[in-house]
This record gives sequence, structure tokens and C-alpha cells, in this order.
Amino acid sequence: MSEEQPEHSEKDNKPQRSWIERLGQALQGELKDRDQLVTMLNEAHKNGIIDHEAHSMIDGALQVAEMQVRDIMIPRSQMIVLEMDSAEDELLATVVVSAHSRFPVVGDSKDEIVGILLAKDLLPHLTNSEDKKLNLRDVLRPAVFIPESKRLNVLLNEFRSTRNHIAIVVDEYGGVAGMVTIEDVLEQIVGEIEDEHDFDDDAFIFEHSDDLATVKAVTPVENFNEHFNTAFGDDDFDTIGGIVMNAFGHLPKRGEVVEIESLAFKVLRASNRRIDLLEVARKKNKFKRKATESADAEDN
Repeated sequence: MSEEQPEHSEKDNKPQRSWIERLGQALQGELKDRDQLVTMLNEAHKNGIIDHEAHSMIDGALQVAEMQVRDIMIPRSQMIVLEMDSAEDELLATVVVSAHSRFPVVGDSKDEIVGILLAKDLLPHLTNSEDKKLNLRDVLRPAVFIPESKRLNVLLNEFRSTRNHIAIVVDEYGGVAGMVTIEDVLEQIVGEIEDEHDFDDDAFIFEHSDDLATVKAVTPVENFNEHFNTAFGDDDFDTIGGIVMNAFGHLPKRGEVVEIESLAFKVLRASNRRIDLLEVARKKNKFKRKATESADAEDN
């Protein structure tokens, strides 16, 4: 019986060695097409030779070779940009609240990309004891423009070789269609990459302190009332964005402030059709002063 045991073990190990041998042949270019490789990878996953995470990453890497920038880009309407003529405190507020590390800087419109601002390039200015006025052009990096049709694997190689992390996507007419980052490409391979600054998709309110919070404009009025202990009615508007829009009496631009009851609302992000993101401060916060100044200016 003991003499037969080694033969039994070799037989059990043979399928695994056979698959590994076939994978080695695949890596040496003996596969005729991508479908054969996918079939082998699926078989390896099914047999437990590679785990789910490894299988997903390999599959993602294969898909990246076939995908184009237009498939994953952040659309123009969702881009968080900085405006060249914005006040310094507005620039800093957008950088801090969004928590991104790179921002396209625009001129008169989103089609006029002046350059890219790296948040870290603002640090010397913030720590400068001389407190000189910030000249945004002095700290801008050149913007890289790419077509919507560029393959993701090609873009990833370009990101690596140039050490660039962001690119502006343009359409066939030269207009800005969106933007893409190296993180967007890598997420196609390794899955969602989250950090401590991400604002969860299913969250409406993010508290910075007892007096300051970032609030999505689509937050239901009921949720907002519960969080801030307010009593806004929801008969006319379903979301806090609707109430704020009504208080302004017009579609506000980024940086505009309005005071409603015990709260001051500052627009952090807005498109030409709606408000997207708000900063909400309780009255004892510094935004009370700004809201009062804004109201006085309107009266004059």
C-alpha cells in the first residue's frame, strides 16, 4: 500500500502542474488569441489556482488594453475647476473642501484651460510670512491634452514616462470633453481606490467641525433638518439645493453666500443648470460676516 501512495500523489498534482505549464506556454506567446488566455484564466480561477482578487486584476489589465479614454473620463460637467480670476480665499476653499491634489484652471470658460494647479504648490504661499498676493500663473503647470479615442494602456504608459497624473480630454472639435487621471486608469485594474478624503456616494453631509459642513445639494430636506435641527418645509422643494436656489432668487455662481434662518450657505460647486455642492456654516462661524457683507452690497 505504501508503494502505491507516491503514484496517487503524483496523479493528484498532475492537473495543477499541467495548468502551470500551459500558462508558461501562454506567456511565451503560444496562445493564438486573447480568448484562449481568458479561458485559461477563468479555468485557473475556477480551480482555485488564482484567487478572486488576482483574477479581477488580470482581467482588468486585459480590458484596459481595449478601452478608450472616453469610457472612463470625468465628464466636463462634473469637473472641479479653479477660475483664474477667483479670489484667493475662494481658491483655497475649493482646494480644501474637494481635497483633490490637482485642479484644471480655466479662463473665461471650461474650454480655455490655462494650466494645472497642484495643491502642494500653494503651501509655500500659505506659509509665506510676507503674505504677498498670490499670482496663480506663477504656480501653474502645463496642461496635457489628449483625444477621447486614446487607448487606456497607451495613456497609462504616457503617465508613467512623463510622471504626469492628469490629462484634459478634448473632442473632435477641440472643445473640452472631460478629464482623466492616472487613478482613474489604475482603478480599472485594481478596483476602486479610496482615501480618507473621499465623500461617500451614499452620504449627503460631511462634517468638518461643529460649525462647518459640506453638504450635497441633492440632500433631502428631511435629512438636512434632522442633521442641523432645522425646520425647513418640504412642500415646495424636495432638496436643500432647491431651498437655497429659491433663497438666492437666481442660479448662483461658486463662492456666492446666502443666509437662511440660522445658517449661512456658500456655493462650492455649481453648473449652469443647478447647484451641486454647498458649504453650510452655523451663524457664529465666519461665514455670517460674509453673508452680511453680501446682503449689504445688494442693498446698495
